[in-house]
Amino acid sequence: MTTLDELANRARSLVRGGHRALLGIAGEPGSGKTTLAENLVALLRRAPPVGLPQGEWVAYVPMDGFHLADVELDRLGRRDRKGAPDTFDAAGYAALLGRLRQDEEDVVYAPAFERDLEQPIAGSIPVERPARLVVTEGNYLLLEQGDWARVRPRLHEVWYCDLGADERVRRLVARHERFGKDHDAAVAWVLGTDQRNADLVATTRARADLVVPDTLLRSIGYRDRALID
Repeated sequence: MTTLDELANRARSLVRGGHRALLGIAGEPGSGKTTLAENLVALLRRAPPVGLPQGEWVAYVPMDGFHLADVELDRLGRRDRKGAPDTFDAAGYAALLGRLRQDEEDVVYAPAFERDLEQPIAGSIPVERPARLVVTEGNYLLLEQGDWARVRPRLHEVWYCDLGADERVRRLVARHERFGKDHDAAVAWVLGTDQRNADLVATTRARADLVVPDTLLRSIGYRDRALID
């Protein structure tokens, strides 16, 4: 898979017989999961499988909406590790994926994550009955620890973003600076908390159905943001 179009074709092929399919995109922090997912979803919305309407046939549900709120992280004493596996509601995320896969409800509401506030926002993303493909992305989709082990069985495929460490770190530092950290604090967080999480996620790579290579992830970058706007 060397182009976004090839990935889109593979994603379309998951929808068979009118049944809803769930596609996961995993990878280390800063590996381009969100950029890939947003560009993929935008392309798919414009070019659905034969017989399905444009736009509404595909939905996007990021895992980040299941971050625990800061007030709960403070209570648990985990705020300095925000982004680690135990700072998410993994059971809630798995339950949502189960509801989406069962496809028995007219609408399923998912939470979003507000980057400016750094907080989850409940009931922000409606997934309605016409959605035949749901794309979700996050660090821990392939993790086999605790409640995370319930996630992979609910997904039809999981792709892994394999971006090189140099670019991944550069993007992470820039992201933290964009959302308020000074440069030194951003670097310290990336090389500390983010790197510990990255090392854990890297151990799950072999469980992916497809590895999206560095060259493709770099070529997408932010060049295709026009697809989204």
